Amino acid sequence: MLLAMMPRAFAEAALFPARDSNADAPVLVVYSSLDEPLARPMIEGFQAANPDVAVRYEEMLTGEVHDRIVHETDAGRKTADFAFSSAMDLQVKLSNDGYAQRSDLPMSEQWPQWANWRNTAYALTFEPAVFVYHKPSFKGRKPPASRAEFVAYLKSEGEAVYGRIGTYDIERSGVGFLFMARDQEQFGDIWTVIRAMGAAGVKLYSTSSAILERVADGRFVLGYNILGSYAADWASRNPNVGIVLPKDYTVVMSRIGLVPQAAASPELGRRYLAFFMSKEGQEILSRELQIAAVSPEVSGSNTARTMRALLGAQLKPVPVSPGLMVYLDQVKRARLIARWNDVLRMQ
Repeated sequence: MLLAMMPRAFAEAALFPARDSNADAPVLVVYSSLDEPLARPMIEGFQAANPDVAVRYEEMLTGEVHDRIVHETDAGRKTADFAFSSAMDLQVKLSNDGYAQRSDLPMSEQWPQWANWRNTAYALTFEPAVFVYHKPSFKGRKPPASRAEFVAYLKSEGEAVYGRIGTYDIERSGVGFLFMARDQEQFGDIWTVIRAMGAAGVKLYSTSSAILERVADGRFVLGYNILGSYAADWASRNPNVGIVLPKDYTVVMSRIGLVPQAAASPELGRRYLAFFMSKEGQEILSRELQIAAVSPEVSGSNTARTMRALLGAQLKPVPVSPGLMVYLDQVKRARLIARWNDVLRMQ
């Protein structure tokens, strides 16, 4: 793969010196798709508990996290000590193909079964796919709260909302493709939804922020299947952004953490993973990163525990298992994308 051949300098890297000021401190190397400013509170929390460890944080695309680990391992070189990515399918593929090592940790037995694949790949976040809406556009009326209501709204509003609906481009957005694939599994009439969005002139984007920015300023009235963590962050800063967890079902994705088989310092990788899974680490995730925590030890509104208590079976987490690799099957992927494009073009 091309990404595997990219030189190390192309990755965005940030160095966090050890807090004990030891210039020769061991260095934990992290490959991650999470923006470094968002990751900073977790790194700082880890270093407060481990002042003798420096951290090199390399931010990269999800595909590059996978490709770098595979390429470096296959070349007989050492790789990251910890990998964290929102590409659930690629992370599980690393585990399934022998590029991740087992990490038996204090929280392993308590971790939800769906979120732990053989103690090698752990779901560390709980992020629903939501509807987002422009609150002033729904003054005096409720926004759609299910896919059937979403379709009915688009049909009833017609020209008034034409070109003012946004969702992910599933060809360019990995999370968009994951959500669409899960929709197809969960909802037999999903193509009615796609057809209605096509008729409403839906706009497609590869990033959450592009859609949320347009909802916030009123250019869009609705966004479909938007990653809830980003939506919550935007809503906290933009009072015009509203969020709905669809009541028919709500797909939940997770970012997965693992320790690569060829990690230079696997013990450091496990220390970081253990901190990520600890009560303190999960509280940092929930409170400071605004991403819902998985740990059953953590309470509060922004946690899987509370969401499950409120919504129960409405939530459909994507299990961390080899079943995820079906989304990497190029024939099935091409078939889904082709149908998606055909349905949208028909309108």
